[in-house]
Amino acid sequence: MQTFTDEIRLDSDTNTAGCPDEYTFIVNPNSRSGLGYRIWNQVEPILKVRAIKYSVHFTKYRQHAAKLVQELTSDGKYHTLVALGGDGTINEVVDGIRFLSKVTLGYIPTGSSNDFARSLHLPTEPLQGLDNILSPTRYLPVNIGILTYNGKKRRFAVSSGMGFDAGICHEAMVSPVKALLNRLHLGKLTYVGIALRQILTLTPQCITLTLDDSRKINFKRAYFATAMNLKFEGGGFKFCPNANCQDGLLDVIVISGLSKLKILALLPTAYKGWHTRFSGVYIYTCKKMEITSSISLPLHTDGEPVLKQTRASMSLEPEKLRIIAAP
Repeated sequence: MQTFTDEIRLDSDTNTAGCPDEYTFIVNPNSRSGLGYRIWNQVEPILKVRAIKYSVHFTKYRQHAAKLVQELTSDGKYHTLVALGGDGTINEVVDGIRFLSKVTLGYIPTGSSNDFARSLHLPTEPLQGLDNILSPTRYLPVNIGILTYNGKKRRFAVSSGMGFDAGICHEAMVSPVKALLNRLHLGKLTYVGIALRQILTLTPQCITLTLDDSRKINFKRAYFATAMNLKFEGGGFKFCPNANCQDGLLDVIVISGLSKLKILALLPTAYKGWHTRFSGVYIYTCKKMEITSSISLPLHTDGEPVLKQTRASMSLEPEKLRIIAAP
């Protein structure tokens, strides 16, 4: 069995890793207000024309993808999975994988945020993405995070955080505006609008970070703390510009001690990663982070809301997941 290090490149003489016996597609047909289903209708004819052996499973409810993938990968065999959906679909697929080291994952992004694809520079045009998956030239073994809260565990591929950013995720999940904007191809504005409202109404809280079970840091007026496995979150905010999903570390961002006016001024700079040069923005690296709060705060994993908590920890799985990377 081949050992995967930083990356693998294939050429015409070493293409066996790119030719699995079968591709298993996990499709969220309701992604971005039905865009997922429309894109699948473009993808499937190509699979048939190219005589690709495949199976497809459509998700029908929240956490369905995780359940499907858990059942599919519990046999201990090697699998090539392809997720077609948004960051929430990626989250569920990654969360459901039984043996990370025995899965190769391809991704066709159809969501409104697509931070997973953005961070890994994956093709965003569906048919280009499909071609990259069917004829791969490069793979990346990437870290996968683990969120632990209230005796439960859930994986994350992009990020997991508590406070302001999680509050945006919670509100976006139930917002009818998101569906409308998705239909208008303006889904990113959902998060911008909710972010502005959240900043004006939220109250910063006292939180304590414990990094690698040893270093404790107290914040008296924190807006949020997030562990980042990738650079981008929330539809393009480059919160941790140096995050590297292969280095065995989480990058942590905390916003604390700023006025709401300063945060409003600072937020646009986060699209370029320029926010890190300002006071009130704290960046750390660690293998494990624990957050405790004076009150229950919103919690998220890859933008998927979790019930409010006063304590949560983020760490990394010991195994890496092999991703079909961009050329």
